[in-house]
Amino acid sequence: MATNTVTPKKIRVAGMKLGLTGLALAVLFLFLIPMFYGVVTSLKTDNQLSMIDAPWWPAAEGIFNYEGKDYEIFSVPMPDGEVRELALYKKGRQVSEFVDPQNPEAGPFEWEGAWRQLERVWSFSPQWSNFVEAWDTVNFPRLLWNTFVYAGITTFGAVFSSALVAYGFSRFRIPGKGVLFMLMLSTVILPSAVTLIPTYFVFLKLGWVGTWLPLIIPAFFSWGTNTFLLRQFFMSIPRELDEAAMIDGASPFRVFVSIILPTSMPALTAVALFHFFWAWNDFFGPLIYLAGNPDKFPITVGLTAFNNLYSQSTNLIQAASLISAVIPVIVFFLAQRQFMQGIVVTGVEK
Repeated sequence: MATNTVTPKKIRVAGMKLGLTGLALAVLFLFLIPMFYGVVTSLKTDNQLSMIDAPWWPAAEGIFNYEGKDYEIFSVPMPDGEVRELALYKKGRQVSEFVDPQNPEAGPFEWEGAWRQLERVWSFSPQWSNFVEAWDTVNFPRLLWNTFVYAGITTFGAVFSSALVAYGFSRFRIPGKGVLFMLMLSTVILPSAVTLIPTYFVFLKLGWVGTWLPLIIPAFFSWGTNTFLLRQFFMSIPRELDEAAMIDGASPFRVFVSIILPTSMPALTAVALFHFFWAWNDFFGPLIYLAGNPDKFPITVGLTAFNNLYSQSTNLIQAASLISAVIPVIVFFLAQRQFMQGIVVTGVEK
């Protein structure tokens, strides 16, 4: 009868797994801190953000209305050692007057001590109205539509053009194919600042400045990174599938549409999500080519104008930023399975 014995090797393996799991959770926690801070800040009031002793969570000051006026509530230690929540009725240096919210009929009574050293009473009060105010202040439907159209069209163009070029590099014999492929990859390391002025000059001469064309048309001419990733995935697809389709009379383009693309959905999804998120967060391109046309601004440029108007209202800025992140989060979760499969685009056996 076999028995399960705990060996030093098993202990080391279990320790390594536990350590890696802990490290992954720590990295995840650090990664989520900015998002958590943004959510918490977006639910705060302007008054809470300006107070030094305010709690970190969304809260409202304890207020008690007495005789038609609002008074702040503090935690007050009493002579008998009990701590009671009382409303500060009249402030004084050494003697102040308080009112018991539980028994207001008793009226104000004196308390000896420095009221400034008392802790305020706070209650959990998330301000969901911040999102409504941010939505009403900025024309979010227009900004989100512009961004979605820009990201959607350029994603389709970038993925389809990159897939075509990657198909050519992975399946056809082309003279100097290696040199051409390295030349294409060299465009990845070319800083965009180097080509900014000549590119802008060309689009200006074409009369495209102020329109979506300088942002959309280049996406249909393939990107080096996307082409490289798709080429690596296409090379892992057995050529026997192509040959079987050609025997049945399929043309190279039919093989591309019917064999390569359906088989490469994980890689295509990964590339599409990478570009979609990049286009959704693109700021520099729309800022340059759409200047003076606010009706065409995407969410990134629109939020910049919003930040200038409400630079002191951090809660509204965070609320607007979270609204702009809703669609990318939804898109990621809907395509999460395909995205995770497409992360590894090399070394896949079919």
